[in-house]
Order: sequence, then structure tokens, then C-alpha cells
Amino acid sequence: MVTRAATSVDGMVWIAGGTFLMGSDHHYREEAPTHQVVVAGFWMDRFSVTNAEFARFVDATGYVTVAERPARAEDYPGASPEMLAPASIVFRPPRRRADLRREGQWWAYVRSADWRHPGGPGSSIEDRADHPVVHVAYEDVEAYLAWVGKSLPTEAEWELAARGGLEGAEFVWGSELSPGGVRMANIWEGEFPLVNRSPAGAGTEPVGSYPPNGYGLHDMAGNVWQWTSDWYEPGHRVDSGCCAAHNPKGGRRDRSFDPSVPAAIPRKVIKGGSFLCAQNYCRRYRPAARMAQPIDSPICHLGFRCIVREAA
Repeated sequence: MVTRAATSVDGMVWIAGGTFLMGSDHHYREEAPTHQVVVAGFWMDRFSVTNAEFARFVDATGYVTVAERPARAEDYPGASPEMLAPASIVFRPPRRRADLRREGQWWAYVRSADWRHPGGPGSSIEDRADHPVVHVAYEDVEAYLAWVGKSLPTEAEWELAARGGLEGAEFVWGSELSPGGVRMANIWEGEFPLVNRSPAGAGTEPVGSYPPNGYGLHDMAGNVWQWTSDWYEPGHRVDSGCCAAHNPKGGRRDRSFDPSVPAAIPRKVIKGGSFLCAQNYCRRYRPAARMAQPIDSPICHLGFRCIVREAA
């Protein structure tokens, strides 16, 4: 039984915790199996961390993000010098119909793309103080968390919060994608990656642009993917015993990537989908959905939000 959340304090919402069904058996394989989980209560940010909040951290500490630094050649054996320059991954729509199995057709590794310049050189966040910060690698997130004194949620904590008390619901807000014709999240509207009728186009919107879920949390689906602290494995590991897992932490670092791939980078679980998720591609704007993200890879549609756990 999941208890309703309390009121917010300093921009956070109390998630009382409880038992819930995590995962899904009806969509992508990595979401299965559905299993029972018990999570203790915690505070969670009402919104994703914004550009304004991240800027305060940078101004106070002088921190330089992964995307703003040249990569070390020893970390990427065989990489060409141009691939070691400061850069990040940016969405670039293809000019013609694309094979959806070939993601490289719409991603570009863009020099000087970073959290201040989300679209690359010439772009800025001057009018986007209230948009979620993006182009943050896992190392950047850890630095921010250390400064602010908070933590990242585990995948189980994140999914419990995203469900908002709706046991087994398809979406964060219920069973229909657009109840009564109302848009509930910033997702791709149309045929990805060519036709997009979303008001924001292929980009972020200010946090809180859509109604909150049952716990008062905004943007737990769409807008930007969100980092969690769990290492990724392709599916949920479920014990064969009779009881629900308590406060599980998913995955192991040494099993979170394919060891046959040269210079493979460990990956974390990301949740929530983004403005690039569409009905015909990456239908992952659901609480059970999950994907793997290399810890060294900032990208234009991935941000994070923080939690504070009760003292033990």
C-alpha cells in the first residue's frame, strides 16, 4: 500500500514510501518482470534541477562539466584527436525518412555543446533559466549533489515517486496518454524523427509546464530523462524468495556493460523519457520505462532531480 505524499518543503515533496509493483510485463523487455518492492520514505525535488540552480552551483564552485573539458586520450584508446575535444551529443533531425534501428542518423557529437550551449555554438540558456539543465554527465551530477547536500534516487525510489500512488497505471497520470485531449507531458507529437507538432518542437520546456502527478511532482514523464543511482542491467533481477525487495539498489558496475566491446563504459539507469519520445519510437514516457546511459556521456535530453533520505 502506497501512502499519499505530504506537502512540499523548500521545493521538495515528502514521498511516504510503501510497497508497490515495479516494472512492466507489457512493453520493452528490460522493464520486466513486474515485481513487488518496498521503499522507505524520502524527500524529492518537485522539479528537475534547472539551469538557474546549476548556474548557482557553478558560480559558487567554479566547476567545469565533462562536456566543457577535453577528454583524456588514455580513457579512449584509438580515439581521433577531434573526438577528444570538448563536446556533447545533440539531436539533429535527418532530412529524410530514417531507419529507426539506426540511432546515429539523428545524433551528432557537437563541439562546444554543453549545459550553457545546449544546441552547440551560438545557442544559449539566456532565456531558459527555468528549463531543466542538460548535457550533464554522471560525474557532474555527483559534484552538484555533493555541493547541495542531496542524493540521486535509486530506480525503485524514482519509480515509486513517479507513479504518484497509481498502482499499475500505464502513465504517470493514469491510463490514457492524453485524457480528454489534454497534453500531459513534453513528448514528441507526430512521426519521429521527421514530423513533430509539439509546441516546444524538439527541445525542453520550463519545468512545471504540465500538471503534477498524485504526489505533486512535475515532469516525471517527458521533457528530459533523469539520472538514477542504479547501475544498469537489461531487466530486473528478482529474488526467488517469497518477499518483496526492501530499498533495492539495482545492478552491479561490473555487469552493467558488455565486456566484449572495447573501452566499454559502465552505464546507469535513466528514467522518465524525454521530448524525443514518440508513439512510434521510444515509447518510454511511462514510470516503468528504463534505459541505459554511459556515465561519461552528457546529452541534450538528460537531466536529474534530487532526493533527501531520512536519517537511519
